[in-house]
Amino acid sequence: MQTVSSHFLERPRTKLGWWAVGLAIASILLVPAWSFLPGGAWAGFICGLAGAIVGLIALIRHRERSWAIWLTLLPGLNVIVFLLAEIFIPH
Repeated sequence: MQTVSSHFLERPRTKLGWWAVGLAIASILLVPAWSFLPGGAWAGFICGLAGAIVGLIALIRHRERSWAIWLTLLPGLNVIVFLLAEIFIPH
C-alpha cells in the first residue's frame, strides 16, 4: 500500500480523502433536510459517521494532513455527541 503524505494547506491527495470529504458534505446537506426528506437526518448521521471513520483511516494509514480531512471529523463528532446526549439526557 502506497502512502502519500500531504500538507495542511493542500487539498486531499488520495481517493479515500476525497471520499471522506464527500461523505462529510453529504452529511451537512442531509441533516437539515429532515423536515422535507423522510429519513434525511438519519442518512446524514450515517454519512457523517462514515465520513469521520474514512477520514480517520486517511489520516492514520495514508498520512493525509489536509485541512479538509481534519474537517471531516466534525460531522462524526457531532453525531457521537448527539447520540450520547440522547442516551444520557432523554427528553
